[in-house]
Amino acid sequence: MNTNGPALERFHRRAVLTVSTLAFTLLFAVWVLFSIIGLPIRKELGLSEGQFALLTAVPILTGSLLRLPLGICADRFGGRRVFALLCLITAVPTFLLSLAQSYEQLLVLAFFIGLAGASFAVGVSWNSAWFEAQSQGLALGVFGAGNVGASITKLLAPALLTLVPAAGLGGIPGGWRFVPWVYGIALVVTALMVWSFTPRDRVLGEGRSLAELLRPLRQLRVWRFGLYYVVVFGAYVGLSLWLPKYYVDVYGTSLALAGLLTALFIFPASLLRPLGGYLSDRMGARRLMYLVFGVILAASLLLLLPPKLLGVWGFTVLVVVIGFAMGVGKAANFKMVAVWYPRDIGATGGMVGMLG
Repeated sequence: MNTNGPALERFHRRAVLTVSTLAFTLLFAVWVLFSIIGLPIRKELGLSEGQFALLTAVPILTGSLLRLPLGICADRFGGRRVFALLCLITAVPTFLLSLAQSYEQLLVLAFFIGLAGASFAVGVSWNSAWFEAQSQGLALGVFGAGNVGASITKLLAPALLTLVPAAGLGGIPGGWRFVPWVYGIALVVTALMVWSFTPRDRVLGEGRSLAELLRPLRQLRVWRFGLYYVVVFGAYVGLSLWLPKYYVDVYGTSLALAGLLTALFIFPASLLRPLGGYLSDRMGARRLMYLVFGVILAASLLLLLPPKLLGVWGFTVLVVVIGFAMGVGKAANFKMVAVWYPRDIGATGGMVGMLG
């Protein structure tokens, strides 16, 4: 059999894209875990508003800062290796979270759980090594749709909270502790899936020094792309974490309904990334990006109206519109990165992701 044939090549590309997207979906769900379980944790430990805010912010900050070094690692050693190892390492603090007894322990574990957020830069490098320029926008958009993992946590975690009694059952922790216990096991299974069902790595930065891999970061364009990503992704993560509490505090909804309404924002902000990638391949990422900024600005201005005037449904509609624009914009943003830096996507994509 010709192992270099086009049919096998297509199979390998699809395997990388499918498995990396599924793995990224789970890792993203883990990354925003505290947005849901943080509420019962706050009640159990009597946390102040500042303590709660710090607990939810720590994994987000860690994940953002680690995107650059892990993106470089993916360029240099291969996305498959780094992704599988990342799943295994993240499984440890996630599982240990179910055993935490103090706020200090939670903060330490939250720091290491933030590793999950760095998986995006690894996946971008991994997929870029397998897809040609004319189809990279769509491929990266499909992979980026793994952001929907935030919705999985918003929808699944409240149900898992009540599945096992708070006191535990048969050695299985209950209440909020059951959620990280399940996620920890899922991460180990996912690591095995990444290693078993994807082809050997293509390494974009093989044989290049660290200085060579970092050289593109001197260019102002990379930092401009990073500022774009602050708008379409940084704000998206912030809203994903903030909206459940806002719905509960301002509109008096239940936690389950708050999670559902937040998911209405998260789903389009995640699932429209493939559309954004497709449009970027067809009409140009720069033109699409400016259109996205216009929509976000218009909807954000309307959100300045008093909450009572908007009402819960008016507020939700505007947030969903912003989610649509962000979903398209995230894909357009990374299409620009792939066009300008095809051999340095891990480093440049990691920097853009870190800034976002």
